[in-house]
Amino acid sequence: MTATALVLTDYGRLERREFPEPALGDDDALLRVEACGMCGSDHEVFTGRMRWPLGFVPGHETVGVIERIGPAAARRWGVAEGDRVAVSNRRACRTCARCTAGDLANCVRFGPMTSYGMVPTSVPPSLWGGYATHHYLAPESVVHRVPPSLDPVSATLFNPLAGAVTWAVEVPALRPGEVVAILGPGIRGICAAAAAKAAGAAFVLVTGAGEHDTERLATARSMGADLTVDVTRDDPVEALRSAAGRLADVVVDITAHAPAAFGQAMELAALRARVVYAGSRGDDATAVCRPDLITTRELRLTGVRGVSTSAPAQALRLLGEHRFPYERIARTVAGFDTVPDLLLTMSGDAGRRPPLHAVFSPLEGLS
Repeated sequence: MTATALVLTDYGRLERREFPEPALGDDDALLRVEACGMCGSDHEVFTGRMRWPLGFVPGHETVGVIERIGPAAARRWGVAEGDRVAVSNRRACRTCARCTAGDLANCVRFGPMTSYGMVPTSVPPSLWGGYATHHYLAPESVVHRVPPSLDPVSATLFNPLAGAVTWAVEVPALRPGEVVAILGPGIRGICAAAAAKAAGAAFVLVTGAGEHDTERLATARSMGADLTVDVTRDDPVEALRSAAGRLADVVVDITAHAPAAFGQAMELAALRARVVYAGSRGDDATAVCRPDLITTRELRLTGVRGVSTSAPAQALRLLGEHRFPYERIARTVAGFDTVPDLLLTMSGDAGRRPPLHAVFSPLEGLS
């Protein structure tokens, strides 16, 4: 038996290749891929904006069905053949100091170079990413059972929603009744609105910039935001004061390449607020802010870059509750033949508006 996978052989080039399905032992498994969320890093590597050693199967937000599994892996993960699971991108040795402390997401042994969707096909058994019909699950995998009420495409939101849970709820220790301001209406910003509301936030603001964010801000309102503001037209600080009666207890900046948002996050922060920076400015960006706000308002600033160990399971639980219309989020699903075009669209190089949520499915386009 063989598996089909897309291999990034050069920047801008994905080749379809066949690989033998691996023989399994007691400690590993083979996943039949149903869907894989497409991340911003996917299109950055595809276009060459982010340099990475070539020759790997991309995809690190994978959902699928356990096709074969060894008995030790089944006991460790608490799953069986036929179960639908979501796969964390980082593996965990479970023996290092961080793992034994419960921080599997930051395992010392397994870092970014060994993350799923980044490992070269020269490392057996080659099937290390989600852009494929099958995905190998090594013994160190971290998998999460998907609620039976979730379809696999919607379930790929577990990754951005896990980021939202980490950044908007866990890191700032969000308390019920607090006011939250979220900068950036991308998929993670919209998920942050839902996560904050589900955690008991009394009021959630989401900001965007320009006409291209109009539909996204409308989606944010359907996902729990009480107020949305286009910062090119209105002052979000005054809008929040007017609507909520005060500034934000928690501010989460999830913007991309928007240097002005760095200072705007501080302007939206109330006395002793917690400000979480998860956005990317670009290496050559210069952010403008009023540093005195940090001291006069006694702000706590925290930078984040990943998700916590517990967040994916919490995200899947939230998705399974169907409190918000996750399945109606505008998305584009690509198959083997259309992934390159979708990645170009996501990067902006195709001159088309990127989708809010992009997903690969090996079944897309099949009759």
